[in-house]
Amino acid sequence: MADTGSVSNKRMSCSIPERFQLHAAMLALQFGYAGFHVVSRAALNMGISKLVFPVYRNVIALILLLPFAYFMEKKDRPALTLNFVLQFFLLALVGITANQGFYLLGLDNTSPTFASAIQNSVPAITFLMAVLLRIEQVRLKRKDGIAKVVGTLCCVAGATVITLYKGPAVYSPATTITVQSTAGKLMGPGMFPSLGDAKGKSWTLGCVYLFGHCLSWSAWLVLQAPVLKKYPARLSVTSFTCFFGLVQFFIIATAFERDAQAWLFHSDAEAFSIVYAGVVASGIAFAVQIWCIDRGGPVFVAVYQPVQTFVVALMASFALGEEFYLGGIIGAVLIISGLYLVLWGKSEEKKLLLEWAVIQSTPDHVTSRTSGHIKPSLNQPLLHPTAENV
Repeated sequence: MADTGSVSNKRMSCSIPERFQLHAAMLALQFGYAGFHVVSRAALNMGISKLVFPVYRNVIALILLLPFAYFMEKKDRPALTLNFVLQFFLLALVGITANQGFYLLGLDNTSPTFASAIQNSVPAITFLMAVLLRIEQVRLKRKDGIAKVVGTLCCVAGATVITLYKGPAVYSPATTITVQSTAGKLMGPGMFPSLGDAKGKSWTLGCVYLFGHCLSWSAWLVLQAPVLKKYPARLSVTSFTCFFGLVQFFIIATAFERDAQAWLFHSDAEAFSIVYAGVVASGIAFAVQIWCIDRGGPVFVAVYQPVQTFVVALMASFALGEEFYLGGIIGAVLIISGLYLVLWGKSEEKKLLLEWAVIQSTPDHVTSRTSGHIKPSLNQPLLHPTAENV
């Protein structure tokens, strides 16, 4: 009976095409991340500390990641040396502390939609960093090289437009419903009206913070690649990074957050925002993303990033009453266009590498030429075969 049950379960799992599973998982992931943008902004406007929030978030993430890292990578995990500890500390400083810190500062001064829009520039910034560090080469004589350069320039131009030009409000949510709050104040549009757009704050400074967030994220991706070659246990690397990021944030928070009340939850909404950030954005989302990268490849995962921006715009408009500005829309279009140019260039590069590998595998070319002068892309490791079918 047990054998029959296991066979039936396998048949049920096989009845759902992997392509459908991947697309469904990526759509769910984008909704999860979109919710994180909106929930984080709501938490900031409720007055939650920008230093305490990431401490609790990383505590929850570490609790979720640690058991999987310990049991699933027992055999793959190398011995922990001082050199690895220093590398994990650096990864945490860049990928956790700077990354999350700049994000919260930027989100507090701008809006969830534009925070999500600027994040689309991460692949282009990563490519630019890899070129500057000579990890990747620019081949302007090939169409894939031109596409990546033009895409990077579009992303930089888009981020510049968002930062320097806010422009007039193109869309404002309807204000037909007005609710009387318990404090006697009139409440405007959206489900959580008092949590809306960043009025009275520095939009330009917020965009600068968000650009720092993207730079930190890209640097984390670049620095992570050589570490994973020497320490090939991704979950363990992430757990160590999360641990040191938690330690760094805790030290910063205890040093600069002098209000003891900031460490307490003053409402169910604050507690929900922290649990959501730790469980969904750092725990579940990471597991889903790892599976999707393994089965569909990094390009497939990155292509879905603009969907998140669209979902955030809908959520933020409905829940927070967010306004959309002309500069942000123009910048978002440039960034998303640049993202797809970079991804298309990387896809073409992968095809050329595969064709070159086929040529080199033929008997006539094995002894005559080598493939040493072609370097694979930093963000395009050997993809799973199923990536070709997505």
